[in-house]
Amino acid sequence: MSQAAQNEAAMLRQTPSSLDFMDDKEHGVIVEPTLPHPPENVAIWCHDLAFRYREAEVFRNVSFHVHSGEFVVLTGKNGAGKSTLLKLVVGLLEPQQGQVLVFGVSPRRRIESIGYVPQHASFDPAFPIRVEDVVGMGRLSGLSYISKDQKRGDIEWAMEQAEVTDLRARPFSALSGGQRRRVLVARALVGHPRLLVLDEPTANMDIESENKFFEVLARIKKGATILIATHDSDFVSGLADTVLCVGQDSEHPHSVHRHAMEKAEDLPKDIYGSNMLRVRHDIELPDNACCEGKDP
Repeated sequence: MSQAAQNEAAMLRQTPSSLDFMDDKEHGVIVEPTLPHPPENVAIWCHDLAFRYREAEVFRNVSFHVHSGEFVVLTGKNGAGKSTLLKLVVGLLEPQQGQVLVFGVSPRRRIESIGYVPQHASFDPAFPIRVEDVVGMGRLSGLSYISKDQKRGDIEWAMEQAEVTDLRARPFSALSGGQRRRVLVARALVGHPRLLVLDEPTANMDIESENKFFEVLARIKKGATILIATHDSDFVSGLADTVLCVGQDSEHPHSVHRHAMEKAEDLPKDIYGSNMLRVRHDIELPDNACCEGKDP
């Protein structure tokens, strides 16, 4: 880069901007504006996000955070943008405005720290791939310098965590829906992620499969930050710490609100069949207060 280009880049760095970045096409310089930086104990930091698909606005001026070690439920009606938000968090989509950080940097720079289980996983049923091979695919985008023994150990550990070791030799296409979801969780875990993101993991599961999946999440919760989108927050009622409500009302269709969650111990378990959660809409956690060092 020429000295003139370096000087111009230095000047741009000192210029505030409301855009995500400034692109100097002539010199190939991309300059990031100065934005608030998250505290060290924050795993996911979203600041002033805006995103749209062509003419369809999804989010506008959205800010929220997830603390390290939290189990957060993402809820909202169909079409509210839950899957889009998860894709922004894991780096599959880029916001048109604002900033997404995972453990202090861009999600794409933290790919080895993120495990992602999408809502829909496409595969060729005619391709005879085994469960063990599917799990091992989670290491393809990870660190290249690990030994074969370490990779083998990681695969064994991930299958054990997701309780799919006994399925290792079976064709992935021959599994039930619940079994496939657990295999995909194992694939996401094989790299020992610090953040696990799951999109509707219990969709179309029967009760037995849900219970087994709950046991898997309870085990994983001890060592990772978890963000899970679901319509059925009841099945994770014993694990969740907070909830993110996407487009929670007609006045704020493009918003995300972070709320406290508490056990509704006054509701008898024998009536509802499980522990229940109450989402405290009257106590909205101050997302932006986190910037000021307050404890949400």
